[in-house]
Amino acid sequence: MANETEKLSASETLRETRTFGKVRCHNPSCMERLEPSPGADHIKCATCGMEFRIFWVRPDLPRIRGPVWEVNRKIAAEALKRKLETPAGKSKAKEGV
Repeated sequence: MANETEKLSASETLRETRTFGKVRCHNPSCMERLEPSPGADHIKCATCGMEFRIFWVRPDLPRIRGPVWEVNRKIAAEALKRKLETPAGKSKAKEGV
């Protein structure tokens, strides 16, 4: 007997893995799935802390409009500060000066 999956096209099998109502974090080192509450205009990634503005195409379909710049710049500045405070970071900074 033939398997049921053999009768499905590639797009039909991919349809089962889609998640509506969720978006992915746009931080390349994170890419965590985020699920905003319905009607929310912002969402914050619990993993990396980046925050994004949300646009709702339909009541059940969110999309990321863009980052919240103030929050993301603060995170980037703190990460740079931590990197420069490490012994390897200080020695590299001294060599460049």
